Amino acid sequence: QVQLVESGGGLVQAGGSLRLSCAVSGRTSAYSAMGWFRQAPGKEREFVAGITWGGGGTYYPDFVKGRFTISRDNAKNTMYLQMNSLKPEDTAVYYCAAGRVGANPESYDYWGQGTQVTVSS
Repeated sequence: QVQLVESGGGLVQAGGSLRLSCAVSGRTSAYSAMGWFRQAPGKEREFVAGITWGGGGTYYPDFVKGRFTISRDNAKNTMYLQMNSLKPEDTAVYYCAAGRVGANPESYDYWGQGTQVTVSS
């Protein structure tokens, strides 16, 4: 069983930065990759970033490249999402997930509770 707990969300002005954290516990061998998703009101859950634990590879959709960075610290069993140059359209609930490599929510088996990110103009 894998447990994920997000933290670091909050209110920030446009152009500012936030760093989200995802603490992982349980049997980490149950997954091969982790990722971040977000969901805004009236929209589908959207892939934000992914990372593989074994190879250290990262993957981003085009709309966050150059602004967001996913990373991990295996010693602390924690994954991070550094978000810079935030825009009001980044406002959403952000979810940490673990599972298989991919951009589809269906590829991930374990999910955190979500953390709210609000970007004001």
